[in-house]
Amino acid sequence: MSALVDLLDGPVELVAPRLLGAVLRHGPVAVRLTEVEAYAGPDDPGSHSFRGPTARNRVMFGPPGHLYCYLSHGIHVCANVSVGPDGTPGGVLMRAGEVVDGIEVARTFRPGAADRDLARGPGRLGRALGILLDHYGTDLTSGEITLTPGEARGEIASGPRTGLRRAADRPWRFWIVGDPTVSPYRRHRLAEGF
Repeated sequence: MSALVDLLDGPVELVAPRLLGAVLRHGPVAVRLTEVEAYAGPDDPGSHSFRGPTARNRVMFGPPGHLYCYLSHGIHVCANVSVGPDGTPGGVLMRAGEVVDGIEVARTFRPGAADRDLARGPGRLGRALGILLDHYGTDLTSGEITLTPGEARGEIASGPRTGLRRAADRPWRFWIVGDPTVSPYRRHRLAEGF
């Protein structure tokens, strides 16, 4: 078993903060994660896996350490990592991070963006790394895109998830306090509690 798979073993709300400081790499570009969000299965109405397995969310039901990509608002590819035991749905959305390698390449994917903003938000993170829907299902332990465990640099905070209508108040968004690459919190105008 790899160090990454060991790290991803457990309930999503416990695994998610462990990913802060981990490095997501695609080719020459690497991003150190500064913000993540946890999504569980049938008891989490905010999760894509809430209603059971589909062609879209099947990776969330598989073994830990695989990339679950989806299109947000029809334009942004968001990247998640599957967590928990095989057959139990769970995923962690990689919301934001700092580009720590390949910044010149990341700038070509996000022309005109300040370095702080290259991967500040889930759509921007996907774009800065050149992640496409075609990368769906990639094994992050040994595939074209990799996720390497790391250490969070600073205090970790948690709070409600961003932009959700359902189960919005679960404190399953985790970030490194004071890090300038963390995205701003935005509550959905129709947000419901737990």
